[in-house]
Amino acid sequence: MRLGIAAALGAVGLGGLSGCATKGQVRLLEAEVHSLRVETARRDSARAAALAAVLTLQQRIMDSLGATQEALRTMDLRVQGDLTDVQRQLLQVQELSGQSQVRLSELKAQLDARAEQAAAAGRPGGGGGGVAAPVDTAARPMGPTADQLYQGARNQHTRGARSTARAAYQEFLKTNPTDLRAPDALYYIGLTFGEETPDSATAYYRQVLGQFAQSARAPTALFQLGKLAEARQNPAAARIYYERLLKDYPRSDDAELARDRLKNLRP
Repeated sequence: MRLGIAAALGAVGLGGLSGCATKGQVRLLEAEVHSLRVETARRDSARAAALAAVLTLQQRIMDSLGATQEALRTMDLRVQGDLTDVQRQLLQVQELSGQSQVRLSELKAQLDARAEQAAAAGRPGGGGGGVAAPVDTAARPMGPTADQLYQGARNQHTRGARSTARAAYQEFLKTNPTDLRAPDALYYIGLTFGEETPDSATAYYRQVLGQFAQSARAPTALFQLGKLAEARQNPAAARIYYERLLKDYPRSDDAELARDRLKNLRP
């Protein structure tokens, strides 16, 4: 096409040199120019259509990616919700299992008590004239021993069943308030509350300090009180607890931990 136009222009030029261009030559030039314009328009239209197709495809890809991301986000939320439900169900199973173990311990203690009563009744001299005294089956059964209660509470605490362990610790303290493990039970109850319910944890740690200030759990309770104060953004209170620990229990294992906390404590 361009060669034709060049030839036509050459013919017109030659005609110009020899005189005026003929009408046929002018018409030929006009036809060639028109054809060039039509071809150029056609190619531009094809390019525009191809570009529009590319843009449409790109938009579809972007829409597909957006839909995929939204589907993944929704699925992630569902999976997280399912995992939360599973964890809650596992916790409930642990709680029920812990209660069952406590109940089994009680039943075992009752059976042991009845066996002891029967053995005592059958011993010589246990009844008048060497005759065995009848066992009072209506007698009130004995509950679990202090060791059984405390060990059951520790087992549940170790397994993560905090509410079951807390109830067992409280039952232990109710029936054995003067036991040597009473300060440990109070301290562990505080741990079962932790930072989720700091007010309750604080109350039990303070009971350790108020009732058993000379026990090995007292400095640890002070250290936990300091940590709770830090978690509640109260460095002044934390400093008071740590400094009291260093003053009252300078040789305890928690004293060194308190010194480190004081060094990193913000004013």
